[in-house]
Amino acid sequence: METVFHMSLPCLSVKETKNFYTDIVGATIGRSSQTWIDVNLFGHQLTFIKAQKFNFNSPNYVFEGKILPSFHFGVIVDETTWNSTYKKLKEKKLQLVDHSLFLKDKAGEHQSYFIKDPNDYMLEFKCFKDQKNIFRA
Repeated sequence: METVFHMSLPCLSVKETKNFYTDIVGATIGRSSQTWIDVNLFGHQLTFIKAQKFNFNSPNYVFEGKILPSFHFGVIVDETTWNSTYKKLKEKKLQLVDHSLFLKDKAGEHQSYFIKDPNDYMLEFKCFKDQKNIFRA
């Protein structure tokens, strides 16, 4: 059985969140109401629930000389999906934390880029050179 994850997060605007994930990222919407939505992000369920203003100010960290956001979530996709999604987001002239290659020639070698959603969450897209090495040290 394939396992998928579910994550629930607060959001400021259900409408803006829905528009970002459907129109920008290309995700689909599952169940929803005026106060929450389920987003199908590459087969994983993200639930966004309308909430008051919140703050996730966390320090960034440095990995292989790149400054990355410590609070983020993302998806691991195949190289074709990674490239097509990157191209689509770039064409929309969105502000991306540009792609980087990490752990070159080591177990876990992967490419990654980030985009900020309307709730200030950093969404990461990762593509591993060898999917068998996702958890390999």
